Order: sequence, then structure tokens, then C-alpha cells
Amino acid sequence: MKKISCLILVILSLVEISCKKFLSEVNPNNVTLGNYFKTQNDYDLAVNGAYSQLRGLYNNRSAWVMGEMRSDNTHYDYKSSDQAVATVNRYAVADFLDDKYNNQTPPKWNLGFNAISAANVIIDHIDDIKLSDANRNAILGQAKFIRALVYFDLVRFYGGIPIYKRAPLSREETYIPRSSVQEVYDLIVADATDAAAKLSATTFPQTGRATKGAALTLLGDVYLTLKKYDLAEGALKQVTAMGYALFSSYGDAFQLNNKNGKESIFEIQFNTGLAVPQANVEASVYNFLPRMVNTTVVTGVNFNSVTTVGGFNTPTQDLISAYESGDQRLDASIAIAEGTFNATDDFTATAVKSAVDYVAPAGKVGRPFPKKYLHTHTIGNQTNDNWPVYRYSEVLLLLAESLNQQGKSGEALPYLNAVRERAFGDALHNITSTNQAALQTAILKERRVELAFENKRWLDLVRTGNAITVMNAFGVQQKAKYSYLQAGSYNVTQNRLLFPIPNAEVLLNDKLTQNPGY
Repeated sequence: MKKISCLILVILSLVEISCKKFLSEVNPNNVTLGNYFKTQNDYDLAVNGAYSQLRGLYNNRSAWVMGEMRSDNTHYDYKSSDQAVATVNRYAVADFLDDKYNNQTPPKWNLGFNAISAANVIIDHIDDIKLSDANRNAILGQAKFIRALVYFDLVRFYGGIPIYKRAPLSREETYIPRSSVQEVYDLIVADATDAAAKLSATTFPQTGRATKGAALTLLGDVYLTLKKYDLAEGALKQVTAMGYALFSSYGDAFQLNNKNGKESIFEIQFNTGLAVPQANVEASVYNFLPRMVNTTVVTGVNFNSVTTVGGFNTPTQDLISAYESGDQRLDASIAIAEGTFNATDDFTATAVKSAVDYVAPAGKVGRPFPKKYLHTHTIGNQTNDNWPVYRYSEVLLLLAESLNQQGKSGEALPYLNAVRERAFGDALHNITSTNQAALQTAILKERRVELAFENKRWLDLVRTGNAITVMNAFGVQQKAKYSYLQAGSYNVTQNRLLFPIPNAEVLLNDKLTQNPGY
């Protein structure tokens, strides 16, 4: 027995020595961050990977659930027989009944930090090899832009969040407390400023990559949010001198053959024509149509959206009524699926009609949906539409607002009216009032109809201090209209202006604190 025991000890010792020897050797086939970046192409691939993470962030239901359905722009088709967790949780976000356990809002947090991590890896390793100044600036500028864009998105939805200026390499570096809102904005401004300095000016046709114009637009948006209106003006005026322009027709800005066109500042790229298709799925029009067994009448493609994606982000009558008579954006933005709902709240479409002055005929129901993302495609729920993050029309409206807020109302009018002239096809509807308060109201209304379904409305309501008043009043209308809404819905308080930190993150990281009210 003693000999056996000794033999076992010898064998274990040899195994230990062998393992130590094995672990001390470098496997030439093992790729790590420390030895990955060897050529310019390696950096290009890493940048492509960071853009891919952005695609996940914007092509996700949390983006429009939190950005549009939380607002007075859109609602949902209630289906009493569908009480699946995801469905109910999506209803809850729209109705202000969501809590820290809601499963529809965490993807924004998770995908956002994935994109930040991808950008940080590039920033951390930018000097692993010698690059030309031009290539180094292009790579670093894009990474800084992506990091700034994502942090700007997250801080507005969650408030103060953890700041990662480099990719964490240990548990201690990963599980850190939240930084203050101001500290997050300081990083955003620094990154966006650096990106604007490093990136080249826009050339046409564009490639879809971040440019100096995109970085300056982001910086202007950030400064406006921070109420630093003079700095916003300075950044945005630079963009107006970079060759961007409005398409003559509003609908042209969303046509597939105008991707990355003269009106595009920055958009998320999708391409179904690649060997491995990059399809727009979770932000496709199929999510926004009523639930249908067959979508052919509306989309031209037979797809069953009853149990998968349909019934959400439905334009409200409140939004439709916000379009003035003669505003061509209504017909370009919203269409009506005409047909009937059955006993289980599924829809059969018989026609697609214009939303302008629409009245449902006897025996039919008119269900509005966002038309601006409906274009020719061949596979159901896989569309080729890019997602607009910034368009030139928004630059003009941001600039108009920054000027008006400084008391330069007369200077703001040409930028606002450029957007309106395109919308109405003439100058007859130009705004002439230079009353600062009235002009601010007009600019915000213009943003609502110009940027509808681009996930801007909730953030605008919060940024301008209108969310509580507007959404409580809207909630009264909604509860009078829909009997299925709970009595406690649309109780919008200060705490509801931020979303809860995902509960799983708080459980993983005991240094995180939850937002008040959750």
C-alpha cells in the first residue's frame, strides 16, 4: 500500500512538472491581444468589428422600445392571448410599468458596453506597431467616435455609468462603480473632440464610416444637451460647410439607392447582398406592422408575423395629428394597412393606403405603420435598410435650436425653414416669428415630425424638460382610449426619466447602485 501511495505521488509530481513546462511555452497558433496587431489590416478588421457591435446596438428592439415606444410617438397592438414575457415586458416599457427585472431594456446596456469594449481594444493597442500618421489617425478617430457615440446613448438612458477608458483585464478593473453623469460627459466630449480632429472631412460618395462631419455632429448634439449652446453652434456650423445637403424629397433620404448619400451624416450599415447577409431584423418594418399570418399585401413578401415580431412601434394618432396640412413627410413616413382584426387580434390586410386624411371605410380598420423603412426585399423580416443615426436635416435643426437658445432667433430661422421648405415643397409655410419661446416650441415640433421613428423622441422630451408633463397628459388620453391599460400606467415621475440598471449587472457587480425608484 505504501509503495502504491509513493508511486501515485511520483506520477502526480511528473504530471505537475509536465503541466508547468507545457504552460510556460508559447503556442505559436494562439492569438492574443498582445500579439494580434501586426499589420494595418489587423487594425482595419478590428475597426470593422467595432462597427459590427454598433449594428447590434441599433438593430435591437431595445433601441426603438426605449426611444420611441416610451414616448407619445408610438404604442402597440394589444393581444390578450399573447402574454409571453417579452411581449408583456415590451408593453410595460411603453406604459411606464417596467422594473429592474424587465428583459427588454438590458440589451441596450449589454450591446453598448460590447461596442465600448471593441473600441477600447483598438485604442489600447494603437501603438503596437508603427503606423503612418494618417492611418493611425483614421483608426483612432473611428474608435473614439464609436466610444463617444455609445457613451452618449447610454448616459441619456441610464444616467451615470461605469467608465472604461481601456479594456479591463481583471475582475477588479471590470467590476467598478458608476461614474457621475458629468464625468461621463467629460469623456464623451474629449473623445468626440479628438475624433473630429483626427478624422478626415466627408467625401462623396460616402463609405458609411465615421467622418469629421459625423464627429462634429455628435459633438454639437452633446453640447446642446449640456446647454452649451455657443459650443454647439461652433461645431454644427462647421458641418454646414462640408458639402452635405438635403434631398429634394423627404422620402429620398430613406431610399435604398441613397444609402450614405448627401444627406447622411452617419448611418448603421446593413447589406443583405453579402455572402453572409447583414440584414436589418430587429429594427425592420416587420416589427412595426400589425400581426399578420401573411404580410404579402403590405411588404410584397409572405411572412407570418403573428408569433414572432409584429404589433409594435405603432404610430399614434397624436403623432399623425402633429403633421400640418400639406406636410409631405406624413405620406412619406406613415402608411395605413387597411383590413380587419380577428377575434384573437391578428390582422388581415387588404390594401395599403396613404395616411393623409385617411378615414376607414365601413367594415375595415386602418392600422398605421412606419412607412419610411418599407422598401423592396426578398426575405421576410430581413430588410436592407440602413439605420439613420444622424441626417443633415437634424444638423440644421440642432443648429437652429442652439442659435435660438442664445437669443439669436433671427439667425435660427433659415436653418429651420430649410427643413420646412423641403417638407412642404415651397416657402409658404416658413416660420417668421422670432419670439424665443414660440420658436423653441416650433423647433421641437419640427424635430418630432422630421425625425419620427429614428429613436429621438423620448430623448428630446427628457432633454427639454417636457417628458413628465407631455407623457402624463398623453397617458390620460391613452387610458381613456384603451381599456386594457392598467390604472397605474403612465404615472411619469422624475425617477422614470431614467431606465433601471439591468438587475443582472447589479447582482454581478456589487459596486453598482440602482437608479432611484427601481
